[in-house]
Amino acid sequence: MTTLYLVRHGQAGTRGSYDSLSDLGRKQSRLLGEYFISQEIVFAAAYSGALSRQRGTAGEVCLAYQEACLPFPEVAVESAWNEFDLDHIYREIGPKLCADDQQFKLYFETMRRQVRSAHGAEGDGAKRRWLPCDTEIVHTWIRGRYQYSGESWEQFRSRVVAWQTVADPPEGRAAAAVFTSATPVAIWTGLALGILDERLIDLAGVLQNSSFTVLRLRDKQRRLFAFNAVPHLALACLRSLR
Repeated sequence: MTTLYLVRHGQAGTRGSYDSLSDLGRKQSRLLGEYFISQEIVFAAAYSGALSRQRGTAGEVCLAYQEACLPFPEVAVESAWNEFDLDHIYREIGPKLCADDQQFKLYFETMRRQVRSAHGAEGDGAKRRWLPCDTEIVHTWIRGRYQYSGESWEQFRSRVVAWQTVADPPEGRAAAAVFTSATPVAIWTGLALGILDERLIDLAGVLQNSSFTVLRLRDKQRRLFAFNAVPHLALACLRSLR
């Protein structure tokens, strides 16, 4: 049996540099590593998506173990755990949706104005919040309303589901860490709960930065033991969604 800790990355940068960790994101990730240590969790394997924010989160957890003079496995980078490419979706589907949906166009233009008016302010809400235009364009992508040259929802979900690197170790019991993003965590949670449709986006939408979700795998079955846990973030000022 393998106990799989699915970790959402720490708080990322703002919209202009999202694939990075903010100062808060690095702190969240380090606190997560310290929490795992306090619980005497020994990982037999560790994996990360290829995105900078995912690898950065793994790196902070690894440093916490190193500073405690405890072993942490080498992190294997696997792009199967990457998040879908929202920037590509906006570039290609955004103009089509603006032309067909005036409400979306209004949401989209409002978001752009808010971001421009922030003048690079790191903590500006418009640069971090998940906005109505984000929800609309992602659901449009999921439903396949427009022709799109990037990865479809079905391809993305299949890519995440198909990851089979984790296997029962010889001793039959081990813990493995996976550093990824909200939607891959939601997809694997959905597998355990029998949810395979676009409702997975609702699960992804509530995942906090640096939260962990625990699944136990046995004979290709997945059982959910914890979802969106943040015991390492005791103070409200340490918690974030984006």
